[in-house]
Amino acid sequence: MQLSMQLSYAGGFKEAANQVAALEKAGLDLVWVAEAYGFDGVSLMGYVAAKTERVQIGAGILPLYTRTPTLLAMTAAGLDALSDGRFVLGLGASGPQVIEGFHGVKYDKPLARTREIIEICRKVWAREAKLEHDGPLYPLPLPEGDGTGLGKPLKIIAHPVRPRIPTYVAALGEKNVALTAEIADGWLPLFFLPEKAKEVFGPSLAAGEAKRAADLGPLDICAGGIACIGEFDEVRPILDMAARPMAALYIGGMGAKGRNFYNALVCRYGYEKEAAEIQDLYLAGKKQEAAALVPDELLELTNLCGPAGFVQERIAAFKEAGVTVLNVTPVAPDPIALTEQLKGWVA
Repeated sequence: MQLSMQLSYAGGFKEAANQVAALEKAGLDLVWVAEAYGFDGVSLMGYVAAKTERVQIGAGILPLYTRTPTLLAMTAAGLDALSDGRFVLGLGASGPQVIEGFHGVKYDKPLARTREIIEICRKVWAREAKLEHDGPLYPLPLPEGDGTGLGKPLKIIAHPVRPRIPTYVAALGEKNVALTAEIADGWLPLFFLPEKAKEVFGPSLAAGEAKRAADLGPLDICAGGIACIGEFDEVRPILDMAARPMAALYIGGMGAKGRNFYNALVCRYGYEKEAAEIQDLYLAGKKQEAAALVPDELLELTNLCGPAGFVQERIAAFKEAGVTVLNVTPVAPDPIALTEQLKGWVA
C-alpha cells in the first residue's frame, strides 16, 4: 500500500511545495493537488515538480470541462516531463455549480466525456500516428461542414516521457464507478467506508472490471481520510472541527436536491434520514445544525483517528476493502513524524 496526501495550500503555494519536499523525505509516495475555483492546479504541480525528486504528483482533480482533451494530454505530458515521469492525471466531472457558474460551460454527458477524453489522451501520449478520433463529443479533426474545414490530423511535437501516464478518475455514482473500473488506472472515491464498500461499490466495480483490458492491470483505489493519533476523547474534537463541517458541506451543500453525488452515496451507506436532514438544514443556511447531524459512525469509519492500535486496524480495513493507496490528511503537532509512522504501518 502506498501513502498519499491531499495538498493544502491555505498558507500559500511556495509554503505548500516546501512542505511536500519535507513529506517526501518522510516517505510520502504521492501528493494530490486540487483545482476548484481558486488558483489553477497546474501551476502548483509544476512548482512542486521542481522542488521534489521522488514523490509522485497527482492532479486531484482536473475538471473534464475546463480544457480540451488534447490540452489535458499536453498538460499531463508536460508535467510528466518536468517531474521525470512522476505525474498522475486525476480527472473528474466536478459539479454544475462550478462548471456552469464559474466556467460558463454546459455540464452534460460526464460519462461519455470521461471515456473519450481518456481515449484521446492515450492516443496523444502513445504518439503512434497523427491524432484522429471518431467520437460524437470530440471528433478530431472537426468534420467537414463543422468549422472552416481546414483542420488536419497532427501528432504532438514533443515526445512524452511515458507513452501511458497513469489516469485516475474521481467517481461515486454506479455508472461512473463501473466506467472507471473499465478504463482507468485508478479510482478516487471520497467518503470511502471500507465496511460497506463491497455492498455499495462491488457490483459496479465487477461490471467494469469484466470489460477491462488486460494491459491496464489491476485498478488502483486511492481512499482514506484525516489521520491523527490519540485517545478517543483527544481525537474527537479534531473530527468535530475538521471532518464534521467538511462532511456537512459535501452531503448538504455540494449540489442541489436530487443532484448531490455525496448525499446519494451517504444514502446508499444507509443514512437516508440523516442525509435528507443535513441537506435541508445546509441549504437553509443552518450549517452548524447540519454538521451536528453527521453520524458519528460515518466520521469514525471514513477517517483514521484514535489510538495507534485503532488506526492500524483502520488501515487494515481499508487494505482489506481493496485500497492500494491510503490517502491521508495528517493532523498532529509534527505532521512529518506522523507521516513517517503511517508509512511504516502501510508498508
